[in-house]
Amino acid sequence: MSSVRRIRKVSRSRPTIEGAGVHLKRAFGYYQVPEFDPFLMLDDFRSDTPAHYLKGFPWHPHRGIETITYMVAGRVEHGDSMGNTGVIGPGDIQWMTTGSGIIHQEMPRGDQDGVMGGFQLWANLPASHKMMNPRYQGFGAAEIPEVTGKGGAAIRIICGEVDGVRGPVSDVVVDPQYLDVSVPAESTFTHPVTRGYTAFAYVIEGEGYFDPDRNAYGHEVIGKNYFDFERRKCVCTTEDLVLFGDGDEVFVSTRGIPVRFLLISGKPIGEPVAWYGPIVMNTQEELQNAFEELDKGTFIKQKNVEISGTR
Repeated sequence: MSSVRRIRKVSRSRPTIEGAGVHLKRAFGYYQVPEFDPFLMLDDFRSDTPAHYLKGFPWHPHRGIETITYMVAGRVEHGDSMGNTGVIGPGDIQWMTTGSGIIHQEMPRGDQDGVMGGFQLWANLPASHKMMNPRYQGFGAAEIPEVTGKGGAAIRIICGEVDGVRGPVSDVVVDPQYLDVSVPAESTFTHPVTRGYTAFAYVIEGEGYFDPDRNAYGHEVIGKNYFDFERRKCVCTTEDLVLFGDGDEVFVSTRGIPVRFLLISGKPIGEPVAWYGPIVMNTQEELQNAFEELDKGTFIKQKNVEISGTR
């Protein structure tokens, strides 16, 4: 018999500044690593103020992780030290497996109204894949399939499978599912998630209930939530993060307002994490070695990067 995942925690993204001065909201990061394994960080960098994003993320290294950039407005111009370039536009995805090492830059640009926005997720790599060859999987908005789910929900499938339809990103070691879900008002949405996998939702806009009893008090609630005093229940809104407990499926419902959210899940790695800045390894010795290689100019192990897709 299947079981619905109850809410383990609700928290709110917090303002921070990264790169050369990019103002963003961090949904989770360094201190929450054990809870979100295999995921390391989720940033929401939506903005309509060019001064808050144009300085971007100049040249910096990565090793041992995957960085996943999903755009909803504007664009990000990308380049690396091996000469690869690209542009990630609205609805596009870039899934970059840094593996043994990449040095790159990401420069956000707004649309004609100065609006820019997207999300960057970091996923960890297990020790067996930390030093794999780097690669890019990039796909345009038109290449990301959309299906209609239960309750009339519109589901964009970036990675994983829904009702026999697979997203374009493939062969990722932590077996992730990455969905962009829009649930209409006065509807319910259910979706299976592999038991034992970490699963969370991040609300992009609108409001919804992420528990079948419309109750956010499964375990612990942190941050800003809005209460319906008539029903004594809790609704999650824009920039709220919902971490689910274990089970076989998630259940989301709405009242008079629709909700759009990212639904992400993956297989936990369960290994030690040694993390400093843009590099994530398993031990402090591996971390120190990575930075020593940066100093010596021996950080890049592969001169060619595998590229698939159109971005």
